[in-house]
Amino acid sequence: MLDLILRHAVLPDGRRDIDVGVRADRIVAVEPGLKAAACDEIDCAGQLLAPPFVDAHFHMDATLSYGMPRVNRSGTLLEGIQLWSELKPQLTQDALVERALRYCDWAVAKGLLAIRSHVDVCDPRLLAVEALLHVRERVKPYLDLQLVAFPQDGVLRTPGALDNLKRALDLGVDVVGGIPHFERTMQDGAESVRLLCELAAERGLPVDMHCDETDDPASRHVETLADCARRLGLQGRVAASHLTSMHSMDNDYVAKLLPLMAEGGLAAIANPLINITLQGRRDTYPKRRGMTRVPELLAAGIPVAFGQDCVLDPWYAGGSADLLEVAHMGLHVAQMTAQDAMRQCFACVTEIPARILGLPGYGIAPGNRADLVLLQARDPAEAIRLRATRLAVIRGGRTIARTPPATARLQLSGRPQTVDWTLDRADAAPVNTTEVPPCPHSRP
Repeated sequence: MLDLILRHAVLPDGRRDIDVGVRADRIVAVEPGLKAAACDEIDCAGQLLAPPFVDAHFHMDATLSYGMPRVNRSGTLLEGIQLWSELKPQLTQDALVERALRYCDWAVAKGLLAIRSHVDVCDPRLLAVEALLHVRERVKPYLDLQLVAFPQDGVLRTPGALDNLKRALDLGVDVVGGIPHFERTMQDGAESVRLLCELAAERGLPVDMHCDETDDPASRHVETLADCARRLGLQGRVAASHLTSMHSMDNDYVAKLLPLMAEGGLAAIANPLINITLQGRRDTYPKRRGMTRVPELLAAGIPVAFGQDCVLDPWYAGGSADLLEVAHMGLHVAQMTAQDAMRQCFACVTEIPARILGLPGYGIAPGNRADLVLLQARDPAEAIRLRATRLAVIRGGRTIARTPPATARLQLSGRPQTVDWTLDRADAAPVNTTEVPPCPHSRP
């Protein structure tokens, strides 16, 4: 007897009419026509069953603070950093915790069950660090939260920042961060990369750096990061986030850079919504998109994830914890509209960031965690196109969120009908909307 069977699902790899059996918090079977009984069954009715969404780049300490203490009127990255500096003295731990927990609720409802969040360590109080460490424990039953020690104002530029960063790691922060392009000089930026990578190697920790988040094609700190990763044996443990300067670099230099990044075992994290919002602000026309070279990075064998980065904070006035919205923008900006490319964009918010974060037991396979999202779509491309409704979100074999199917009833004269946004539903029955028994809220 199983605890749960999800029947007649389509999987992201294209397999159709698949049953997924769950016992306790683990997947025990993935096969068509599963001959077993279960305490509960969900008829997926030909809809897409995926592993949960994973956000490889976020700033949870700043989220939901939009308008505090004022609005970013220029819309630029630098004004956002200035705004955050003005806000930091006003922060309280209770407010940080409350905003972060509210955002985690949004995330769960959207099937986003793992987040890597950068947390500013330039405040010597480490107020945000302590708040998010508390949040990490609070949400552990339903969401994996990984924290990056991030020196927002520059680890060398800010007095005491390196010591603060080390204190944050001592408290239990998971990843070493950096921001080399915000140091005073190119030399200081390169030195910060070296110092932080050596610290990570010494402590056996991963690295995730804001790297070259600028329109300046001369900002090439990713080159130093790749070299340090190779030299220190950090391959597979280093992520370079943003990389927006690569959008403006000379093609001959990029042809040299991509193999170096691959040799260093780097992963790249683009943030489509924020990159195209903050970059190119000094351009008239034509305006640069600002997002890094996603197809070229993928073609070079470099893992690429898409991150949300910001939601309602000093840098961005939008967002809703919807990684399909992120993938939708990434697909358009990177011009990845071929069928295989659209599936790659879905992987950029699911399996690829899961590998970057090192999530154990991720994916729809026997033995893995029963963390699943049922989407109102028949394949990954349709899920992105429709920003598909999350019909059910399952964590460890237990349904923790449900959303009714998206429908609209036209009231046109002589022909009332229900709208169907899919192209062809001939092979898919209506979604079984039988109520799943409610579950208690997971917060202690």
